[in-house]
Amino acid sequence: MRFHQIEMENSKQGFIEIDGSYGEGGGQILRTSLAFSALFKIPVRIHHIRAGRKKPGLQPQHLKGVEALTQITGAQTEGVKIGSQSISFIPQAISAGEYRFDIGTAGSVTLLLQAILLPLSFAQRQSRITLMGGTHVPWSPPFHYFSELLILFLRTMGISVKATIERWGWYPKGGGMMRVEVEPAQELKRVVMLERGPIRQIHGLCATSLLPQHVGERLRDYAMKRIAGEIGIDPEIDLLHNVPANGPGAFIFLRAESEKAIAGFSALGERGKRAEDVAKEAVDALEAYLESDACLDLHLADQILPFMALSKGNSALTTSEITEHLLTNLWVLRQFLNIEISIHGEKEKKGMIELFNK
Repeated sequence: MRFHQIEMENSKQGFIEIDGSYGEGGGQILRTSLAFSALFKIPVRIHHIRAGRKKPGLQPQHLKGVEALTQITGAQTEGVKIGSQSISFIPQAISAGEYRFDIGTAGSVTLLLQAILLPLSFAQRQSRITLMGGTHVPWSPPFHYFSELLILFLRTMGISVKATIERWGWYPKGGGMMRVEVEPAQELKRVVMLERGPIRQIHGLCATSLLPQHVGERLRDYAMKRIAGEIGIDPEIDLLHNVPANGPGAFIFLRAESEKAIAGFSALGERGKRAEDVAKEAVDALEAYLESDACLDLHLADQILPFMALSKGNSALTTSEITEHLLTNLWVLRQFLNIEISIHGEKEKKGMIELFNK
């Protein structure tokens, strides 16, 4: 098996040293590095973790990711504590099973999933995970992006994941709960997504907790009016009022389905922000994607790259924007894999990514 060969080749190298301040310099370097370390049983040292952030080093969300993978792989670690900017991680075998991880804050559960989903996808049997924390919080993929976009895409590659939400976790109280089931994959199919074809339909969701009903209605009405008038499609947007949560919150999610691709866009309410302004943020992102004529939105391209790098054969995709985040993720992949990567296009503009597995 190709993974076993990579594991054997890299086991002779000792520790891989990862500079956590490289490029975008955020928590994604930590998550991707640990995921590949766990998958291939390669010891890593990660230093300068989130060095440029206002609060550098491990924060509760990042700490829980390291602890989760430590539990899943039986790893030996050093430096794993709040604020630490340097850790060592020596994984053993990946153990499938039932796990429960509580971030304890409004830290993103979907970002924690980015660390553990890849290794668990190649475990020996099914895993069931309960995650508690922020399900819909700033600067992270909301639960519905994961459940209605990423999961669908991974299914086309050969990875079966199911996700349900039992309680929504808004910032700042968190306390959300989601459950995930991961079936082991044998081999990943390559990805070739260069032309998306015409847009077919747009689905959406507007949800609120502990807010007047008109907030959700205004979210939906603004989005439906603009999409129908400017894009020429009558969207189907569901309205959920007072979803279970520990605190107030508002959310809109839009999923665009074209002939050969899907893409997602969302926005979160916050105190003092008009419902129409929240909806505008999501619709503006949708229109920018449509104008780019790319297959994948900028976030999905970033999130599937680690899976693409492990697929059989060469892969390619077009993305609506080549972000610094994406370029940093590609750099991390190069630290673990003998892979050729071609980037066509300028940063912050539409581009194409090609991965050539050697």
